[in-house]
Amino acid sequence: MEPTASKAAFERAKADLLAEFRRLRRTASSVRLGKRTSNLFRERRPTAAPRLDVSAFDRVIHIDPEARTAETGGMTPYVRLADACLEHGLMPAVVPELKTITIGGAVTGGGIESSSFRHGFVHETVTELEILTAAGETVVCKEDGPHRDLFFGFPNSYGTLGYALRVKLELVPVRPRVRLEHRRSHDPDTFFGELEQTCRTERADPQGAPFIEGVSFAPDDLVASVGRWKEPGPAQPSDYRFMRIYHRSLRQRETDLLRVRDYLWRWDTDWFWCSRAFGMENPVLRLLAGCGGWLNSATYWKLRHWNERSGLLRRLGLQRPTEWIIQDVEIPVGRAADFLAFLDREVGIRPVWICPAMARRKTTLYPLFMTDPEVLYINFGFWGGVPGHHERGERNRRIEAKVAELGGKKSLYSSSYFSKEEFWRHYNESAYRALKDRYDPNGFFPDLYEKCVLGR
Repeated sequence: MEPTASKAAFERAKADLLAEFRRLRRTASSVRLGKRTSNLFRERRPTAAPRLDVSAFDRVIHIDPEARTAETGGMTPYVRLADACLEHGLMPAVVPELKTITIGGAVTGGGIESSSFRHGFVHETVTELEILTAAGETVVCKEDGPHRDLFFGFPNSYGTLGYALRVKLELVPVRPRVRLEHRRSHDPDTFFGELEQTCRTERADPQGAPFIEGVSFAPDDLVASVGRWKEPGPAQPSDYRFMRIYHRSLRQRETDLLRVRDYLWRWDTDWFWCSRAFGMENPVLRLLAGCGGWLNSATYWKLRHWNERSGLLRRLGLQRPTEWIIQDVEIPVGRAADFLAFLDREVGIRPVWICPAMARRKTTLYPLFMTDPEVLYINFGFWGGVPGHHERGERNRRIEAKVAELGGKKSLYSSSYFSKEEFWRHYNESAYRALKDRYDPNGFFPDLYEKCVLGR
């Protein structure tokens, strides 16, 4: 991709944005991003704060195939970046599972996927950030520059320290297809023990498997999926973009073959398995939706927002009283079986996504996203509603307590119920305050607790 025109367009967009931001600073006490899409599930209070139009930052700026790096606007959806990279036989080292997730959102929120056992979280693959700060200026952040504190402090800050306008990140080479091996297990302790061994063995081998993940369908029904690169051959790849459902295939097949692009978005067609809430596993509805091009995460977000705004299902009595549990948590692999047993006993949501992740570095440098670099973590993703006539957030609170007890961390893209003291005990208040004092001393952006727990 030729960089000159794209870079010039980026600089023009940045100049316009800075002018608008500085104007808003003179007339408003705070500002919010005017994003057209969101992958946040937390409750947000209505606000009169003006919206900053960042739509011009949704394009790829430059791909360097030799250096294996990409520069892109912070609001670029991953599907756009991945498609541009695939043209060069490359992909971002970690590609989050939904097409609508933006690069900036994944960096500031802790993106993860099946390559994370090898490459860590999304932010660990970033080499440079250009961030709009509350002062109305942009700073270029690198690990060895004058703003290295913001470079390492940006992950898990959720836009409370600034907004990523440009991201430079690492790419890795791809092959045309991915061959999958689905390994079934009936005992969680055995499953997680074997999963850890597989991750460590494959990670130690530069030519080892690039993708590992799992799904728990029931307490005695777990599947680990190991993906390896495959050159083209006579075998016909599977296609889960229309009538066939990917998560069902995990228990129906021992091996599978996918085109690399289809592998990257294997979960997007059905929002993992959450599209069934909209009836998309009904063959008739699925056929109609598929013919209309609506089997994708962008459609499900629109349906979800429509239901929230209209309240139609609730007014018609078609939506049971529920407590929504939309969570991703990271648990040390040695306690993973304990946490899964807790989920079965106390929550009962199935299936559960299982995604192993391990830090790339030998030392922990991300103060708001601290992990033990020697430990393999298991990301559990569980999303759904459970009958709820009890106190608001009661099961979510129990989950938060259990995660803390097991030495894990809870992602903040969804509703949280921590007390202020609990929250800052888990999310490094001293490091956050130092960053806030330097980059937003007047509190133009909300602080992390206000935004992620109070919904301000």
